[in-house]
Amino acid sequence: MTGKLLFDGAKCSACGACAVACMDQNDIDTDSGQVPYIRAVCREEGLRFEYIARMCLHCTVPPCADACPQQCLYKDRQTGLTLYDNTACVGCGCCAVACPHGAITFRKTPDGPSRGRMEKCDACHIRQEAGLLPACVRACPTGALRLSCTGPMPDKSDDFERKRK
Repeated sequence: MTGKLLFDGAKCSACGACAVACMDQNDIDTDSGQVPYIRAVCREEGLRFEYIARMCLHCTVPPCADACPQQCLYKDRQTGLTLYDNTACVGCGCCAVACPHGAITFRKTPDGPSRGRMEKCDACHIRQEAGLLPACVRACPTGALRLSCTGPMPDKSDDFERKRK
């Protein structure tokens, strides 16, 4: 059972716990220029401000998947998540240009293209399959990030949610 990430900006304090958890889970090295797959940012308009999450929204019809000439991105029919297999990635950046949420990032590898291979949030689907919450959801102290499932929550996630309340 897997689910999608939901963000409530009214509950967000932009503490960065989600980004730190994401960096830890995905071995993201910010010193080399990599960015976490999720980050909370403040958007100001006059005297009003709001927090928004910059992350993959796992679009129903993902423009990044349509734009990729190597077909590295795909919509998983079972989970509804937009997942990827970047082994064929040539680093062209078409997916990043097509993504309306700025969710695509590139990681340089010794054997990869000069720009690096594309990566993005996969909603920690491996953690979810093991009955765990995505790293960012588990780390969020305010409950601004939640997991939306169509069926019952995995047992371990359920226990964690009961303890948080």
